[in-house]
Amino acid sequence: MALLLGLDPGLQHTGWGVVESAGSRLRHVADGVISTTTELSLAERLCQIHRALNALMDIWKPDEAAVEHTYVNKNPGAALKLGQARGVVLLAPAMAGLPVAEYQAMEVKRAVVGTGHADKIQVAEMVRRLLPGATLKRADASDALAVAICHAHHRGTRMMLARAQGLGGQAAR
Repeated sequence: MALLLGLDPGLQHTGWGVVESAGSRLRHVADGVISTTTELSLAERLCQIHRALNALMDIWKPDEAAVEHTYVNKNPGAALKLGQARGVVLLAPAMAGLPVAEYQAMEVKRAVVGTGHADKIQVAEMVRRLLPGATLKRADASDALAVAICHAHHRGTRMMLARAQGLGGQAAR
C-alpha cells in the first residue's frame, strides 16, 4: 500500500489530492486546493504554496508525489509565473524526500478516461467513479486526483515489470 500525492500546479490555485493505492485498488483519502492571495507579491504567493504543501505532507505523509506537466501559455508573463509555481510544486515534495513523477496532461487523461483528448468534465466524472467520496470542490482538485490515479497506474505497471524481471532473472540461474 502507498499514499500518493497528486498535484496540479497553478499560481492562483494549486490542486492536490491524496490517493491510497493497494495493488490495482484505489481509495480516495483527501483532496483540495491551495489558493494564493493575489494582492501579495509573487515571492509571497510562492511561499504560500510551499508552506501549504509542507503542511499537507506533514498531515497525510505521502510515500510519493506526481505533478502534472503544464502546457506553455500564449501569454509569456503568465507562462513564466506558472512555471515558477510549478517549480515550487516540484521542489516541496522533492525536498521532503519523496520520489516525484511528472505526467503530461494527455497521459493523465488517457490513464483516467481512456483518451488523451478528454475534456475536464469527463475527467472529473471518471475521478468521481474511480474514487467514491472525492469532494472535487474545484477542477484543480479533480485534476490533481487524476494525476494521482495516473501515477498509481504507472507505478503498478512498473512494479509488475520489476517483479517479472526479478522472476525471470531467478529462473535463469
